[in-house]
Amino acid sequence: MGARLRVFLTREQDKTLLNLRTRDLPQKVKDKAEVIRLNSHGWYVEKIAAHFDWTPQTIREILHKWEKQGIEGLWELPGRGCKPKYGEEDIVFLEECLKKEPRTYNSVQLAQKLESERQIQLSPDRLRRVLKKRGSFGNELERVTKENKTPKTEKLSKQT
Repeated sequence: MGARLRVFLTREQDKTLLNLRTRDLPQKVKDKAEVIRLNSHGWYVEKIAAHFDWTPQTIREILHKWEKQGIEGLWELPGRGCKPKYGEEDIVFLEECLKKEPRTYNSVQLAQKLESERQIQLSPDRLRRVLKKRGSFGNELERVTKENKTPKTEKLSKQT
């Protein structure tokens, strides 16, 4: 078993970490600051882990990050994965097209319009999900169009 993991804080560092609780920050940052404060006040890693309902390894990672990076280690780095290829203004552009133009569009046509006018390639499925999530598409509470833009054609009923 290794040595006990313990950080030592100056009064200024302790006060800074304490003040982070009252600021408008992500809850995760506040929790990490509290983990460091509790450890500096003599709490063991296992006791802190039980208090936060986290694993002891998570607590150790937070403490090691504090030792290496200081206060900057409390914040998360940007996530992995592909970043969005579209912006808010692109989706607003599509919503305006749906409102103003007298025709209706399906998701394939909207994707083609976005590519031709804004040079942004977005799959129809992804575009449909984005618009639906915004409440701009489908049977959501807020609809972009108030009424159907295509004229209704009456169907002839067959009687036999």
